[in-house]
Amino acid sequence: MIAKAWGATLSGIDALPIEVEVDMSWSKADRHFILVGLADKAVDESRVRVKNAIITSGLDWPNALIICNLAPADVRKDAPALDLPIAMAILAMNKAVPIQEIGDCMFLGELGLDGVLRPIDGAVSAAILAHSKGLRRLILPEQNADEAAIIPDLEVYGCRTLTDAVALVNGELRPPSECNQFSGEDWPETDVDFSDVKGQNHAIRALEIAAAGGHNLLMVGPPGSGKTMLARRLPTILPPLSLAESVAVTRVHSASGNKSGRGLIKLRPFRAPHHTASYAAIVGGGKIPKPGEISLAHLGVLFLDEMPEFDRDVLESLRQPLEDGIVTVSRVQSQMIFPADAMLIGAMNPCPCGFKGYPEAQCIGASQCERYRGKLSGPLLDRVDLHITVPRLKPDELLDMKPAESSASIRVRVKSARDLQTKRLGDGKFNAKMSPRELREIVTLDAESESFMRVVANKLNISGRVFDRLLKVGRTIADLAGSEHVTKAHLAEAVQYREN
Repeated sequence: MIAKAWGATLSGIDALPIEVEVDMSWSKADRHFILVGLADKAVDESRVRVKNAIITSGLDWPNALIICNLAPADVRKDAPALDLPIAMAILAMNKAVPIQEIGDCMFLGELGLDGVLRPIDGAVSAAILAHSKGLRRLILPEQNADEAAIIPDLEVYGCRTLTDAVALVNGELRPPSECNQFSGEDWPETDVDFSDVKGQNHAIRALEIAAAGGHNLLMVGPPGSGKTMLARRLPTILPPLSLAESVAVTRVHSASGNKSGRGLIKLRPFRAPHHTASYAAIVGGGKIPKPGEISLAHLGVLFLDEMPEFDRDVLESLRQPLEDGIVTVSRVQSQMIFPADAMLIGAMNPCPCGFKGYPEAQCIGASQCERYRGKLSGPLLDRVDLHITVPRLKPDELLDMKPAESSASIRVRVKSARDLQTKRLGDGKFNAKMSPRELREIVTLDAESESFMRVVANKLNISGRVFDRLLKVGRTIADLAGSEHVTKAHLAEAVQYREN
């Protein structure tokens, strides 16, 4: 009889089922441990970890030829999370645990030489996979139990050691981890708030519009004007994540290895990579493809400070994700799709020295300023809906001690506007992502508005993409005002955010 246990390996952010099959031959002439099934170095070395963990845990190591197959054989296995299912299948063949008890379980975990289970990547995706396969239990390291406990009818057990896992399978049951209790109205406390901002009412209004419609935004201003401060507070006015959104964000972060089992992520992500970040770091990739910063910002904010200082190829690579909300990483034998539905917020100085237009500092020259601005291509800027200037604060604004409007009150308006868009477009879709057909059906212009937009198109010589984005921003402004129709006033405000 062959012992079989279920494990999983990651492909991008998705978990793929791996069936671990173990057979033994009690021949005295051959007592090797043979592992087959396209295992990479980390998985192949599990032979050493598993054997030592079983022995140091006080369990019997079979004095036999052990043949372990990881099926399907044509899928590369590249993570040590298969240590635990391999160990459990060997123990089942050695009668340390009942074979019939491991068939409806999924096991995941890296084993230390002392039998301690170490946390893994992709626990949320593994839980989703286990449920889809109709398995009853998921047994994994205790550090991953909270984030994996997302499905009510899947029993999730967190174990500290191999001995704990064996005891669990042998019937020494304890209550499984409680399923995550999640309220869509929860708002995790943060240490930043828009009430900290002095002045910059125009910029705060633009950020409110960006948050309400999911629009991309570029801030241009001299050093010290508050661009970074404003950007870091944008997530505080975005509505809380729903359970489905929280699971989607947690899957990406868990698969990337940037999470250490702290339960579901409830705060919208804010990613601010340094301008020296590589193409693969921003977009995703590597020998074993991992999500990049644009995917780690999924359903949140990707902030590019000093935007022109990023490598041009890196910036241009963002054009497709900004349109489609996904990143496709292609390899010779596979293609992985990572979610990348993030708001892009860029910040830059008006020129390399940062003081263009300010009399107290002499700018380095018009030609260098043009070269600096030219680092951002026209096609990329077309995909940024709002362009605003963030000037230096005046002395009266610096000395004003009166707190500004709080993030909580702005968030109420943003949520109301997004609720209108959800009713109009469906769950998870906002004005910035309207298709051309939806835009024609939803944004109908009266004679006055049509005449105004005709003048705007002629005067600014804008592209078709920018024209559509002006209509989308106008629709968002109307939603914030609670207006059913987009009027000339809404469109006029939208146009002022394209004049830079």
